[in-house]
Amino acid sequence: MPETRFTKDHEWVRLEGGIATIGITDHAQEALGDVVFVELPDPGREIEAGESVAVVESVKAASDVYAPLTGRVVENNQAIVDEPALVNREATTGGWFFRMQPADPAAFAALLDEAAYKALLETE
Repeated sequence: MPETRFTKDHEWVRLEGGIATIGITDHAQEALGDVVFVELPDPGREIEAGESVAVVESVKAASDVYAPLTGRVVENNQAIVDEPALVNREATTGGWFFRMQPADPAAFAALLDEAAYKALLETE
């Protein structure tokens, strides 16, 4: 099973076969509440780590989704555009936002592991 890493901005990243899949964590979707709109980056877009690349809106608020790594978007998840509630139901599986080809796959290791992410949640 591919390893999952996390960002301090509550994105998850799963690296498999050199492609990184990115979504928001279960904690993030719970904090947002019912998701009603999602805007995703287009395939082919070059993105920089830390850059705002997607938007998720809920009945409570709008929030940016940040690129956890530098690279190129290779796919976005049209299913969550068509049915934003999928983000709430399947935040860490079918509710992924986009896939990217990292410019430096080694940067994945610098992201938070599960224990570090859990520790972060305890401080919030």
